[in-house]
Amino acid sequence: MPAAKSDDIQGIFRFAPSPTGYLHRGHALSAHLNQRAAQATGGRFLLRIENVDTTRAREEFEAAIFADLAWLGLAWETPVLFQRDRFDAYADALAGLDRLGLLYPSFMTRNAIAAAIAEAGEEWPRDPDGAPLYPGNERDWSNARRQAEMASGQPYALRLDMARAMSGVPELYWRSVDPFGVEPEATHVADPARWGDVVLARKEVGGSYHLAVVVDDAFQGVTDIVRGRDLEAATSLHRLLQTLLGLPEPRYFHHRLILGPDGRKLSKSSGSESIRARRERGETPKELIAGLGLSVGQDRPTTPSW
Repeated sequence: MPAAKSDDIQGIFRFAPSPTGYLHRGHALSAHLNQRAAQATGGRFLLRIENVDTTRAREEFEAAIFADLAWLGLAWETPVLFQRDRFDAYADALAGLDRLGLLYPSFMTRNAIAAAIAEAGEEWPRDPDGAPLYPGNERDWSNARRQAEMASGQPYALRLDMARAMSGVPELYWRSVDPFGVEPEATHVADPARWGDVVLARKEVGGSYHLAVVVDDAFQGVTDIVRGRDLEAATSLHRLLQTLLGLPEPRYFHHRLILGPDGRKLSKSSGSESIRARRERGETPKELIAGLGLSVGQDRPTTPSW
């Protein structure tokens, strides 16, 4: 079935930052594009705070998100969804995958995985984020051994048995739909196997980003996911989880990234200059928005290469 034309839909869009640092210009671009896409389609714009990892989220960063977005002139529907309130929903999703026999506990630390890979003495495959794929040492453990290790109290992660998950689904696709109608619609073959036996939860964190995002997008009725190209590879994994959990398929569009002086994408972890810092040194919202290739009051990007 061909994808719906963006002119024929009233989309539900969302901006979903994590409060693990201050927002930078890349976040400003994504937030503005989502709000403008909602306006262009006569749709809705939602804000979600992705604080599923309570070990890293901070209240001061959460407050800064609201302050930065308001300063940028953005407005969103209320109430805002906070992932810290959604752990029961993630547990239900994990239980559904477990009933399908697709989850298993993994006790290997990052150091243990690195040691196992080094012992193999060969170039090891990596996932799209650059992390080495889990070598599968615990995948075929007996249930009794798994239960004994879990009962011992040591930390563990719940991994998706990718081979088994893929064996039960048809070929997967995801649809790229530009909500502004600038770029042509396209269908892409999904390749979730690139992620290997991905972690979906940890003992201390009730749901990974990948699990929480698909559960919450479905819960909020999100129809269109507009996000940076750095998350394009994750779309394949998200389509698999949506299919396994019986969740609806959104439309996707992956916009350009804002790069720093070193040519690398901006990130909180690398200390990219924050919106807050730019505001404090006197930059105006209009100046910041113009620097993103957008114009104040304009409802679409200034060039097709957005």
